[in-house]
Amino acid sequence: MIVTSTPSIEGKEITEYKGIVFGEVISGVDFIKDFAAGITNFFGGRSNSYEEELINARTNAMNEMVQRALQMGANAVVGVDVDYEVLGTNNGMLMVTASGTAVVYR
Repeated sequence: MIVTSTPSIEGKEITEYKGIVFGEVISGVDFIKDFAAGITNFFGGRSNSYEEELINARTNAMNEMVQRALQMGANAVVGVDVDYEVLGTNNGMLMVTASGTAVVYR
């Protein structure tokens, strides 16, 4: 399946628009990751634990979006956008949403 942020697929003709598809993931950040990130923040540098959580959430949201497109009979998703949001009373939850238009191309 082709997944692209562009509205079209170069060299291909979109023959059918199936509809908008979404993939959503809400991920909690636990105490250990929060503590490790706090130490990294104090001393400087990158937070590998948060980066790994972000990568996993984004990958899962994209995979969920693709699965929903497949269920609609699409063979590509165009116009893909990925959004990030922090949720919860202490900003302890990360929401990642992937969206795009499921299409059939030839």
